[in-house]
Amino acid sequence: MAKITLNVDGKAHGIDADADMPLLYALRDDLGLRNPKFGCGLAQCGACTVLVDGVPTRSCVTPVDSLDGRKITTLAGIQKDGKPHKVQQAFIDEQVPQCGYCLNGWVMTSVALLEETPKPTDKQIREALTGLKCRCGTHISMLRAIKRAAQA
Repeated sequence: MAKITLNVDGKAHGIDADADMPLLYALRDDLGLRNPKFGCGLAQCGACTVLVDGVPTRSCVTPVDSLDGRKITTLAGIQKDGKPHKVQQAFIDEQVPQCGYCLNGWVMTSVALLEETPKPTDKQIREALTGLKCRCGTHISMLRAIKRAAQA
């Protein structure tokens, strides 16, 4: 066990953990966060996505000891003054959610995309979202929401 400090959503959190423990477990079990979600545990679905220094990262396979000094942002951390981020608001406006289990990954990846490419093309959006899974099939609504957020 090691003492590890994680910078999550602008706050430092000290935890005692094995160095190779996945970040997802620290976020959910040690810090009590409910987003991100555990999906596959193999970095294949994206439900566990967080931003590490602005880059979408699958927290289910990212060891906590690799995050010293790094900025971790969760779904809760993208809100400003209690108001939804423009991507979150666009997902609400487009009525994207069905079961909602996968939304964490789609929203976090979209936030990172729009930070890097404020006005992405359809191709850039599809490429950025490659590998994310949604069993409900709301992909078209999600694409509309991302385009809406890009125009906001």
